[in-house]
Amino acid sequence: MNIEISGAKLSSIVKIGDKIKELSKSTGKQYLSLNRGVNSVCNIDLTEVVKNINFNSNELQVYPPSQGRPALQNAINQEYFQNKTNSENIYITAGGMSGLDLTFQTLQFAQILLPAFYWGSYLHILNIRKKQYQFYENYNYILQNIDSLKNSVVLICEPNNPVGNKYSDDTIFNVIETLNKNNIPVIMDCPYRRVFYNETDDFYSKMLSYKNVIIVESFSKSIGLSGQRLGFVHTLNNDFNHEFGVRLMYATNGINAFSQMLVEQLLTSEEGKKAVKEFKATTTEHIKKNINYLRQKKLLAEDLYVDSEPVGIFAIVNKSEEELLQNRIGSISLSYFVKDKEKYSGYSRICVSVHNEEFCSFI
Repeated sequence: MNIEISGAKLSSIVKIGDKIKELSKSTGKQYLSLNRGVNSVCNIDLTEVVKNINFNSNELQVYPPSQGRPALQNAINQEYFQNKTNSENIYITAGGMSGLDLTFQTLQFAQILLPAFYWGSYLHILNIRKKQYQFYENYNYILQNIDSLKNSVVLICEPNNPVGNKYSDDTIFNVIETLNKNNIPVIMDCPYRRVFYNETDDFYSKMLSYKNVIIVESFSKSIGLSGQRLGFVHTLNNDFNHEFGVRLMYATNGINAFSQMLVEQLLTSEEGKKAVKEFKATTTEHIKKNINYLRQKKLLAEDLYVDSEPVGIFAIVNKSEEELLQNRIGSISLSYFVKDKEKYSGYSRICVSVHNEEFCSFI
């Protein structure tokens, strides 16, 4: 048979994970898998939350609405947008990656600008969809070259993956304001932010002032439910919403009803809010301790955090992937996440969202 070759590759994270499993089995020694991108300090406790779900209901056992369950859309509106948007502008997706893929498909553009330090899956999805891309070094580059960005789309990832750094909200909104005035669409990919913030955060509601902003969100990191594959996309652009909704329907025919009901409970019920609060408190406490420990040991790549703060679930260390593996630590070379691969081959991305005691014992 004839095959349409995409040119995309399977994730390096998976390959490194398989390598670590083989080494652990052959040596009989424990390895610390910091190559993964999941919060591993603790699991969110769903014991009391699932008691609120009727597993025999039609809501759970029949097709959900293709755009998403209205109750979940309303909960997201309240939690993320302080109830200031129309819930019909919220589309439930099968995680952040699915949301990004459908967004890339829906938009017409000559090129998309990605941050110089980028999540590798951006490139693979864009290659599969045969979309053109370039990179921007920093936010000043965007502001200084705004006239050359016509017919482009700019993607902002905050906090960044792989670096795990965060710029001030004022800096971000200054960039968004400039792009919006020049009619240049912005994709805000921020699945890590809500690990560190709660419903009082007005970051999302402030973006309602800009018609050209598309928010792509995920519950994989913020409430530790990567296994449920659930996220959402929001924009105020009616034309985008119509086409996105059509593509979403034929790509999924509705997102898993249980995962939607579960997240709804986590956002709205007393038991759910308690579970989320405890999960975030424990997770962020250990992340901060681990980043501080890296700094004490002079392992944090401080040159990458000059104008920003390391707050994400990832951090960059000044050791190579091979050096860390020799010490039974799984990581991913920063060269996988940049265009200039040789320059950053001596750096590695690690996940710092693990239990501090275990982290320190290996580091």
